[in-house]
Amino acid sequence: MAYADRNQSGSRLVAIVVVSVLVFAMGYAFVTGLTYNYVKKMQEKLKAFDVQEPPPPPPDEPPPPPPPDQALPPPPVVAPKQIVEVPNPAPPTMTTTATPPPPAPLAPPRPPAPPAPPAVSQAARATPKGNPGNWFTHDDYPAAALRANASGRVTVVLSIDTSGRVANCKVTSSSGNSDLDDTTCRLATRRGRFNVAKDAAGNPIPSQATIPGVKWTVTDE
Repeated sequence: MAYADRNQSGSRLVAIVVVSVLVFAMGYAFVTGLTYNYVKKMQEKLKAFDVQEPPPPPPDEPPPPPPPDQALPPPPVVAPKQIVEVPNPAPPTMTTTATPPPPAPLAPPRPPAPPAPPAVSQAARATPKGNPGNWFTHDDYPAAALRANASGRVTVVLSIDTSGRVANCKVTSSSGNSDLDDTTCRLATRRGRFNVAKDAAGNPIPSQATIPGVKWTVTDE
């Protein structure tokens, strides 16, 4: 029994080893076959998608020259461009309204002229008392006029008040020297005395009197 058991154990071991080898060989063959088929199929797919490069384009050839008898077509006619001028708008007209200046103030009215002395008869006019020539003497000759050797005639108009005195003097004809003119009026005003003029009723009234030709002469004395 022991011997037989040993033989059976050895047979089993041999059988296991053989079976293992067979299984390994079958598995190897199976795996190897599958790998080969897969690689072959992938190569076929790659061949199916193999892209070939396009051939190079042919070189450019110049166009053939036109036949000598054929006339060239005329160049196209280009219409000139139309220029449209747009007029500039006129500048706006500005109207300026000037404000008139204010009116100049009116000049004040002139005072009325003094009333003319009432008309009197010849007998009632003012007359000088005494000789008017005595009102002016050589001693009254202005010094400046003497130094200038000035001489001449002076006519004055005297305004006489109601008392017979000279109220105003005005030179109507000059001697040409202001000192002689001023001295004549000054002496006539200071020394002149008049019989007063009267109206028709005999009332004294103001009047005027003219003293003509008061002569001033430089003597050799």
